[in-house]
Amino acid sequence: MSTTEQNSEISVASQPTTTTTTTTTTTTLKIDRFHASKRFCEAACHGPMVHLAGQLADDLSLDIIGQTKQTLENIDKFLSSAGTNKANILSVTIYLKDMKDYNALNQVWDEWVVPGQPPARTCVQAAMYTPECLVEMTVVAVRDV
Repeated sequence: MSTTEQNSEISVASQPTTTTTTTTTTTTLKIDRFHASKRFCEAACHGPMVHLAGQLADDLSLDIIGQTKQTLENIDKFLSSAGTNKANILSVTIYLKDMKDYNALNQVWDEWVVPGQPPARTCVQAAMYTPECLVEMTVVAVRDV
């Protein structure tokens, strides 16, 4: 074989055949929002995930025990509207105005949490949106879909 023939053969053999297919898919996510106002909703759900906005007491003149009880009642109410309950809570973040209220908060919490099914929990001291607010909680839970 001559050098010219070898180059020809190599040239032909090294030319790949390429097929390109492009597919465009549009996906619409279904997000359920409960008790929505202009600024936020109390619960947002996507698939089995449930996210509650920061929950607090309706009556901010109450002490830490009263505010904690009302906050947990509101959590129960909004979880129910999203199709779940406190047994399905994955995590809770608790914001306390003052850590001196930690023990009182835990007294109410321990009565409320489902025995044997406590969620992951974080508790921090935080500046609240108003001085009367002593406790606020955010929740992540799951639901059956």
